[in-house]
Amino acid sequence: MGGETGGRRARGGGGAARRADRTAVRWEFARYIERNIPNFEILNEEALQIIEANAETVLAEIGVNFVDNPAALQRWRDAGADVQGERVRLPRGLARALCATAPASFVQHARNPERNVTIGGKGLVLAPVYGPPFVRDAEGGRRYATLEDFRNFVRLGQMSKYLHHSGGTVCEPTDVAVNKRHLDMLHAHMTLADKPYMGSVTERSRCVDSVEMSKILFGADFVDQNTVMTSLININSPLTFDPIMMDALEVYAAAGQACIISPFIVGGAMAPVTVAGTLTQVLAEVLAGVAYSQLIRPGAPVIFGAFVTSIDMNSGAPTFGTPEAAQITLGAGQLARRLGLPYRSAGAFCGSKLPDAQAAYESANSLNIGLMSGVNFMLHACGWLEGGLVSSYEKYVMDADQLGILHRLAAGIDMSENGQAMAAIREVGPGGHYLGCAHTQANFKDAFWRTGLLDYKPFETWEEEGARDTVALAGARVRKMLGEYQAPDLDPGTAEALAAYVAQKKAAVPDAFL
Repeated sequence: MGGETGGRRARGGGGAARRADRTAVRWEFARYIERNIPNFEILNEEALQIIEANAETVLAEIGVNFVDNPAALQRWRDAGADVQGERVRLPRGLARALCATAPASFVQHARNPERNVTIGGKGLVLAPVYGPPFVRDAEGGRRYATLEDFRNFVRLGQMSKYLHHSGGTVCEPTDVAVNKRHLDMLHAHMTLADKPYMGSVTERSRCVDSVEMSKILFGADFVDQNTVMTSLININSPLTFDPIMMDALEVYAAAGQACIISPFIVGGAMAPVTVAGTLTQVLAEVLAGVAYSQLIRPGAPVIFGAFVTSIDMNSGAPTFGTPEAAQITLGAGQLARRLGLPYRSAGAFCGSKLPDAQAAYESANSLNIGLMSGVNFMLHACGWLEGGLVSSYEKYVMDADQLGILHRLAAGIDMSENGQAMAAIREVGPGGHYLGCAHTQANFKDAFWRTGLLDYKPFETWEEEGARDTVALAGARVRKMLGEYQAPDLDPGTAEALAAYVAQKKAAVPDAFL
């Protein structure tokens, strides 16, 4: 639960030193979550067996499409699948047998070893928003994202105590050519942060660049033998594996780098409207994707992914924080654990256009369900707005602050002698109060989780300070964090080699914006 303290600390004795210590720039970093609480299991054994049997039926009788990928089709033939055209039908049990070589957990290494994370088991790793083409802040409103926005979000992620992972495409920098922006994004993660990061998945050569740049950062031998990237492979639901995503999966699996095999489902559009039907399709798609990764390289690390939301049947827009999405998230967690795979789902999802009450309600529903469902890797844990179209500066720090609650909930209840507090109860006795007792004095600094953002001051103080709402407080927090940001140390030779690689690759081809 705890973490080390970063930043500058004044030293020396006396009141001046203590005052300097209180005002010094200090940023704390929490270790990834290790749950001491049980997962919530919504499906009984009969329901789980029905869904697993139905998923096997889908794979055997309906099959999945591997589009425009002759090599993949041949791999499936060699593995014993029935391949007709681009349709692949898997005999019952084949996919599950292939999945057995995938690890139940793995370590993703960061360039700062203190930031390494274990993905799987009781762990929960929190990563920021991924993919939006737009950004929003209170001053500039909604606009297309730029590379400087991208760098700012990486800086915020590096400074955020409860984020364990730098993420991937925290926003899409539209002012950089499509065929080159992955280089700038990776360079930002590698130089502006020292937390784990994700690789590019939008084209095979960009995946190769991700691996090659990682070898510069970590060393080629280290990358060959360890996982340093976790990247997102979306399945084109229903039951379709497109060549771009499969190219990425093939590159990363062959290199021993982790992939999230994640159906992208809007219930009612890309999957049935029922919870059980959607879980059946999710399981079938994940089984096929994970099995294919193991055809590439047995033992390649993979994560069972489930990005699932429902649809507003009036407007056709996706909805978030709904009870049906919660049920699917909980059920998919059980299915992932029965497969022995790490699990990715949930996040600070919302459909709101602003970081308002709708955004807060929907995000809180999804975040809390993610903790309860046993999620091991939570993408989109902060910053998501407008159904994933927008990365919001203010919501980023609002969500990141609330992630501390997940840390505290996951720790469970302290039942040590100190946690039982019998000495305090004896000391205070009937009719007393606990404010001055020895137990309170010994524990008050860490007894309760404390927000770094929200306002609990008396009304008069709040009014005197400008009657700021949460968005205004978040805007001030963003400015403070960016103003006090300090880049983590990086070996000058490594920094020079990364910059040279980016420059050489950019100069080799003309810009392309399509």
